[in-house]
Amino acid sequence: MELKNKVWMTGDLEWYTYIGEDEVYLGRREVPYPLGEGDKWTNEYGDVFQVENGEINILERTEPPNKHW
Repeated sequence: MELKNKVWMTGDLEWYTYIGEDEVYLGRREVPYPLGEGDKWTNEYGDVFQVENGEINILERTEPPNKHW
């Protein structure tokens, strides 16, 4: 599957993409790799993303997940 979004990882192992004109933080370890159709995840800030029709979309904002140390 080919993604329509440009996706990149920084040296800090953080994933980013463009959604429209905006640069959007996707997350770190919570981002599934390789990305496939139907993949869904929530980043550390509570943003919920899903891959639909080859494009990463932000679905909603929720309460950030609890961190367990």
